[in-house]
Amino acid sequence: MTLFQHFGITQDLIIILAIDLTIAIILLTLMRYLQGWSIKIDSRAELAERDNFAFGISTAGAIAGLGIVLTGAITGEAAHSFLAEAIGMSAYGLFGLILIKLGRYIHDKIALNEFNKSEYILKGNISVAIVDASAAIATAIIIRSVLMWAEDMTLDTFIAIFSAFAISQLMLVLLTRFREHRYAKRNQNASMQAALLQGHTAIAIRHSGNMIAMALSFNAASHFIVYSPQAYIANLIGWLVFSMIMLIVLTILMKIVKKIVLVNINLSEEVEQQHNIGIATVELALSVAIALILTSLMA
Repeated sequence: MTLFQHFGITQDLIIILAIDLTIAIILLTLMRYLQGWSIKIDSRAELAERDNFAFGISTAGAIAGLGIVLTGAITGEAAHSFLAEAIGMSAYGLFGLILIKLGRYIHDKIALNEFNKSEYILKGNISVAIVDASAAIATAIIIRSVLMWAEDMTLDTFIAIFSAFAISQLMLVLLTRFREHRYAKRNQNASMQAALLQGHTAIAIRHSGNMIAMALSFNAASHFIVYSPQAYIANLIGWLVFSMIMLIVLTILMKIVKKIVLVNINLSEEVEQQHNIGIATVELALSVAIALILTSLMA
């Protein structure tokens, strides 16, 4: 008996793993080049010649996001044949890539509607790039949770996935508008988006934590919705209701925990007025930690 046989690793399993890994590498490479093609620039020149850190951060977010989506595509039992495995992995991977790009487009046009994101990233705006990368990662976390929720690979499956994706983008826009309202209320009606354009990295970091935490809470909502491929309206309503509930619960918990953990610290003053990146990073960590705990409790 070989070592592989001892651990239940067969030749077919090795081939399937190789197929999945090969497709994943191809898709990750494609995502890297799509970053440049989508805005008609040479990504190699932007990364290696101009040393555009903002473009690098944005590209990193897209690649990390696709990697997260692919973990949802490859989780579960192997297909009954090599061809079926390759088709399934490619279909889910490409669908995930398209949804990430679509999610970024929606985020750019609706959530961050006061400026041209690509223009400022090409100018090297780190704050805008951080928010862009985090939006891609948040979208990917949501897509992964929906891939794990859905079953089989039919037209109904893709409709169900897209329905949940549409609700998630609505939630990201609502979250951004809520955070903008809070920022304006505390800063004499100043614009949070204008602050990002001015290079306010602390605001970008804190908002990134809020988006990623919201995406994780969306994952928690998936545990309460029974997958029914042809129940189109029920799926939409279910995702909307539970994601709203989870977002409200998350917001309340974050407010309470931050007041306890960061007691005697004026968060709005430190982050919004003094540009305290350290405090903003602690806020990000707390937001993600609370969302992860909440997700685990709901699983």
